[in-house]
Amino acid sequence: MNQTFTVTGMTCGHCERAVKNAVQQLDPQAQVSIDRAANRVDIDSTQAREALAKAIAEEGYGVAA
Repeated sequence: MNQTFTVTGMTCGHCERAVKNAVQQLDPQAQVSIDRAANRVDIDSTQAREALAKAIAEEGYGVAA
């Protein structure tokens, strides 16, 4: 299922990798596309939306629907 999140606090490539790694620790098969300038993260995953948002938030980023 493809889901889009607004993620704030990503300022560099390291931030993007941290978000992608957090999602892929939860779902190794997840496809993650990040547009840092737009604060947009698109995730194609079988995991629940809440679980994905929690994984990103635990890395220290703000997450909104």
